[in-house]
Amino acid sequence: MNNLQKMGGVAALFEAVIYISAFVFFGAIWEYPANVNAVQEFTFLSDNQLTLSLLNLAMYVLFGIFLAVLVLALYQRVKDRAPTLAQLASLFGIVWVGLVIASGMIANIGLEAAIEISAKDPEQAMTLLLIINTIVEALGGGNEIVGGLWVLLLSVAALRANELPKILNYLGMFIGLVGILTLYPAEILTEVFGLGQILWFAWLGKVLLVDSAQFSGARDVEGIR
Repeated sequence: MNNLQKMGGVAALFEAVIYISAFVFFGAIWEYPANVNAVQEFTFLSDNQLTLSLLNLAMYVLFGIFLAVLVLALYQRVKDRAPTLAQLASLFGIVWVGLVIASGMIANIGLEAAIEISAKDPEQAMTLLLIINTIVEALGGGNEIVGGLWVLLLSVAALRANELPKILNYLGMFIGLVGILTLYPAEILTEVFGLGQILWFAWLGKVLLVDSAQFSGARDVEGIR
């Protein structure tokens, strides 16, 4: 148990780092060309394909792998005292893992296919890229309903199980609700969810790392009883 809690803490911290890195890169470093034709846009994408592919791997695939570890660690944390909610939350957590990883793979394969087609038919390639981006946004970025449900249900389960700090659980409930509200296409909701997740993941990671030994010891005592 102790090892899994530590792994979950490390995973949560890496999730926060990935979020922060993405915000910094796209907000302060990345300059996507504006008011260019299809040929110029695909020239830019071709020149930066490796960078974009690595970003997709980090933001989606690597994020999903760390998320899988965290889902398992948190399920272990609350399953004994809130079994039904823990199972339901973990179900949405697992689905979120699959959606996020799938988004990254679709984004990279779709980008490669669009760049190849652009050499012969830039307009058709633009149409394909638009379709790919729409699918990726629908699965892993444009709305956060599944992730919001996981955070919300997990926070409620942790609150009932008297696990994790109460304020952290209340924060998780708020972030989860915001994630669910991204069903309405407002960019501000997605941004609030993302920024809130940074704080939640970082705080959660610290708690899991610091309290892992105490959690393991408490479960051992309960087992003896």
